[in-house]
Amino acid sequence: MERTVIERSFQDRLSIFLRGNLPAVVVIGFSIVLAIFIAIETGPSQIANIIVTGGMWALLAAGLALVFGVMNIPHFAHGESFMVGAYVGYFVFTPISNYLKDNPNAVLSFIAPVVGVIAAAIVGAIMGAVIERLVFAPLRKRTRAGWVMNTFLLTVGLSFVLVYGTTLIIGPNFRGIPRYYDVPPIDFLGMRVAVDRIFAFVIAIITIAALTYFMQKTRTGRAIRAVSQDETGAQLVGINLGFIHTLTFALATAMAAMAGAALLFMFQAYPTVGLKPLYLSWYVVMMVGLGNVYGAIIGGFIVALLQTATQQFFGISWDLVVPTALMILILILVPSGIFGSEVKGIQEQ
Repeated sequence: MERTVIERSFQDRLSIFLRGNLPAVVVIGFSIVLAIFIAIETGPSQIANIIVTGGMWALLAAGLALVFGVMNIPHFAHGESFMVGAYVGYFVFTPISNYLKDNPNAVLSFIAPVVGVIAAAIVGAIMGAVIERLVFAPLRKRTRAGWVMNTFLLTVGLSFVLVYGTTLIIGPNFRGIPRYYDVPPIDFLGMRVAVDRIFAFVIAIITIAALTYFMQKTRTGRAIRAVSQDETGAQLVGINLGFIHTLTFALATAMAAMAGAALLFMFQAYPTVGLKPLYLSWYVVMMVGLGNVYGAIIGGFIVALLQTATQQFFGISWDLVVPTALMILILILVPSGIFGSEVKGIQEQ
């Protein structure tokens, strides 16, 4: 019996793709038009700022989406991971900076910020693993009924513990740095960009690229994806759920901590510094679809664009208004997000 093969033209495939992803196409198309308008009105430097900030929001949102997609945890203490990273970056970089004032060293000056970010990632990974083992693993063993609500309450409580614990131990004082690299901004294609912003963007891109490679090409990464798709099936083929959950939470926490350290020149370290990054991460995740890691990467740049447009045309005090309004509109029109993510409750997996 001969098998009939239907070959579609490029136009047909493109039409099917556009119809299946219409919300995403509309939002991305609008974002491109808005970016062009901003570049014309305010100059290309604003586009550089959007790209840099978007990379960091993408890094934060990807970790948040990873936790929800794999573990079904609405992580409302994700901002405190950012806060911990900011503190680690400050306490690691500041002594090196003070040493360099009396002992100039070009190589050490170049790698000092990198050391701070790597230290933040290590501390974040350890903190994430400890929290998952001490908080979420025992809950998972005892009950799965009402999992999402229970973990939501746990993460909110964890947020309060971390914020007020930090205030009690370290104090409420702001700790920050004026810049990582004391060099003039770089002029590129008519754009004047601070080296610190380029550094933060490079950190974000390298981390996102590494995460993508890890998830797509490694056996452990494929195991994480398998757990996110079907927990029971993953168990049947021998995947260790406890290890995957701990690793997932550690990765997400490490990424948020790296963002906090990399953006120390923009966000000083203080107990509630993670609040705004938390809001923006949730804006991204809810806009693109809960648990959609790769969509969150795109969404990070879209939210950064909306922030910049709002600050430019309405004022800096309104920078959360437009992302909030867009999120509400998308939830009304497309409840599963512009990329159509569907996430089952953990008790159904």
